[in-house]
Amino acid sequence: MLQILSITMPIFILIGLGFLAVRFEAIDSEQIRGLGRFVISFALPALVLKAVSDSPFLEVMNWQYLLAYGGGSLAVFLLGLLFALRLRREPLDRGAMTALGMAVSNSGFVGYPIVVMLLGPVAAIGLALNILVEQLLIIPLSLVLAETGQRRGAIGKVMGEAAGRLARTPLILAMLGGLLLSLLGVRLPAIPGKVVEMLASASAPVALFVIGGSLRGLKLDGLFAELWTIAAGKLILHPLAVFLLFSLLPDVDPALRVAGVVFASAPMLSVYTVLGQRFGVEGRCAAALLFTTLMSFFSISLLSGILKPHQ
Repeated sequence: MLQILSITMPIFILIGLGFLAVRFEAIDSEQIRGLGRFVISFALPALVLKAVSDSPFLEVMNWQYLLAYGGGSLAVFLLGLLFALRLRREPLDRGAMTALGMAVSNSGFVGYPIVVMLLGPVAAIGLALNILVEQLLIIPLSLVLAETGQRRGAIGKVMGEAAGRLARTPLILAMLGGLLLSLLGVRLPAIPGKVVEMLASASAPVALFVIGGSLRGLKLDGLFAELWTIAAGKLILHPLAVFLLFSLLPDVDPALRVAGVVFASAPMLSVYTVLGQRFGVEGRCAAALLFTTLMSFFSISLLSGILKPHQ
């Protein structure tokens, strides 16, 4: 247990430092947002570019991983959507946000730092594959459904706008650039390669600090019934679905299997509140983000202890 805590505790200590830094005004919320933009626009894209371009193309395009992680995420998304629409009688836009909170992990800010400490370099490959699933499947699907629920019948226009945004996303551009370099067998020249390496090394600690700073000011607001539902879907159902799909596929790299399940056990993406704001549910999304992040300390520590001996 102490070995597992030695892995997970530094992660949550860095999150706590970010929270305390904003709480005691050593750094303000606007500066936290600036750090977040740095991670999203520079550090994480550099990490993805380096990981993908340094690996053989066939290793990067691991279809078994994509099938297990993508299929598990999509299954949880659809179950969450069905639960929200049928049982909770939520409108489509709110239901899509509920399902998104259950099915998309914070792979870059929380999942990657934990997986890299557990498994080492394989974490970067898992992160790159997760970005494909999250940025090209689950997030666009949830936004298209949510915006269609609000605009009624505008699905074609919504899909076009979503595709345009994706084409300008630094993470997607880094992924495509890395895939091209990997396919051609070309390495980055020494100087730009060193710049990319330095940016990539900043991604994990800065991302965790940003998560902590972003939690300052969020409130639970007496929404425990809804929060437990979203947190259970994210921290229990999502990793379970990914694990079950991995178990059905033959000859999966054991390290990647563990990576996928741990990634799936991370709390929802940090921009969940921002996305919810577009549909009038930012309060619930902020509360769910705070509650799920707090609960993830216990669930990830437990899961890491179960999976680590089998890696």
